[in-house]
Amino acid sequence: MISSDAITWNAPNDPHPARAASQRSYSAVAKGDLDEWLTVYAEDAVIEDPVGPSMFDPDGKGHRGHDGIRAFWEAAIAPIDRFAFEINDSFANPGSNTCANIGRIRTTFGDGSHSTTDLIMVYVVHDDGRVASMKAYWEPERAMASFTKGESA
Repeated sequence: MISSDAITWNAPNDPHPARAASQRSYSAVAKGDLDEWLTVYAEDAVIEDPVGPSMFDPDGKGHRGHDGIRAFWEAAIAPIDRFAFEINDSFANPGSNTCANIGRIRTTFGDGSHSTTDLIMVYVVHDDGRVASMKAYWEPERAMASFTKGESA
């Protein structure tokens, strides 16, 4: 199911619909492909990344619909040069429409600066397998504390 060498999957890997959607999402982000990423999300989807108020969502109400998700991409994903996903566990009960993935994401900027974010990502999908909701639980302060300047920074 994983189509990117930027994803290390050390978790259960059955074809659960929410787990498969999360993998498609990570793959599109790793490729930098906004159009592909939007196909993973339903038109009425909500992304909260991170959950609560943040630099990406001052009101903490989430990014709603494809327009909101596209704006989130431009603010939070487009500036990153490289993503490396490491998923160390994934919980998805058979017959449910939800999975929770535990892992970390290393983000690297063009100048080589990077940070690592430890997080839990919860995906809920509609019956068609498209994401209805994604909530990422992480703490911006902890991610920023891991920031390391690159060689050319």
